[in-house]
Amino acid sequence: MKVTKESTVTLHYTGKLENGEVFDSSIIEGREPMVATLGQNSLIKGFEEGLMDMEVGDKKTIFVPFTEGYGYRDENYVTSIPRKLIPEDTEVGAVLRATAPDGGEFNVHVKQLDEEFAVLDANHPLAGKNLVFEVEVIGIN
Repeated sequence: MKVTKESTVTLHYTGKLENGEVFDSSIIEGREPMVATLGQNSLIKGFEEGLMDMEVGDKKTIFVPFTEGYGYRDENYVTSIPRKLIPEDTEVGAVLRATAPDGGEFNVHVKQLDEEFAVLDANHPLAGKNLVFEVEVIGIN
């Protein structure tokens, strides 16, 4: 059986940046394999496309250019706000939930802090980066 556009796939993966830095992995002790149903926009496009036609037991390296991953970084998503608007104990690197004018919520990453201002970045942390995934398919339904 091969992976198709409607398959539910169970797999192990390790996600890396082009320089080899690991940003996520299912093979870390205590983690379970990833289970995902394709065709539901739950996976980035390039990763999903790379799984097509794989079979149980297949191992593969999938290169995902940023345009098929998390897209371009957009500097319009970086803003400075008064420091008093975020929790007092917030540190650089923290992830906060923000509310858009339409009521939707999204994550922002704290990039800089001083006594007056906080610089927040709403880009996905992997935006603008090419990704490399080592995958092994261990189940297909």
